[in-house]
Amino acid sequence: MKNRSKKLNELNQTHGKIEDTQHKTLDQIWGDDGSSKYKQQTEEQYLSYVSDLNKSDLQAHANKLGLIPVDNRELLTKRLLSEYKKFMSAYKIPVQAQNEIKLSKDVKNILSEGK
Repeated sequence: MKNRSKKLNELNQTHGKIEDTQHKTLDQIWGDDGSSKYKQQTEEQYLSYVSDLNKSDLQAHANKLGLIPVDNRELLTKRLLSEYKKFMSAYKIPVQAQNEIKLSKDVKNILSEGK
C-alpha cells in the first residue's frame, strides 16, 4: 500500500470550538465578551449596577459612555439601559447558516442572460 501525502488544500485545521456568534471586531476574536465597556455580563446585573449609583455617579457614567447626562434619573436610566442593550446585541450576532441553493442548468442560463 502506497502512502499518499495529502495536498495542502485538502487539509483542514480546526480548533474544536463551535462558533455560535459572529465576530465583528478584533477584540471579539481575541476573546472580549463585551464586558470591557459596561463591566457587566447581563442586563439584570447592569440594571442593578446603575440603580446602585448615586445621581452624580450616574451622570458621570453616562458622560463616559457618550450620552448627554440629563437631570431626570428615570430617563437617564432608560437611556443607559437602551444603549447597553444595543451594545450587547452587537456583540451577540448569531452565525448565519450557509445555505446553498442548487439551481438547474436552465435557471442558470436564464439568470446569466442579464450579464
